[in-house]
Amino acid sequence: MKKKIVAAIVLTSWLVLVTIFMLLAESFDLEIFFVLWLIGILIVTELLDAASVHPGSMRYVHIQIAAGVIVFGAIVLQKVMEILA
Repeated sequence: MKKKIVAAIVLTSWLVLVTIFMLLAESFDLEIFFVLWLIGILIVTELLDAASVHPGSMRYVHIQIAAGVIVFGAIVLQKVMEILA
């Protein structure tokens, strides 16, 4: 099986597990979900062997990670502003 497909399956399983736990706890928070998605994609990307994945496909993953880090920074900034206000 291709590593790209395995990575997609693992990330999807991670997100389904996070969603199930959030729904069982009856506290679905989009910010927490996003942060856990970012953690999951960072772990999957780190575990992929860069030699076995084409650089073109990894470029899109790196763009998603960069966008995720920017949104994460905005979330942190918003939380800091809420605490200071």
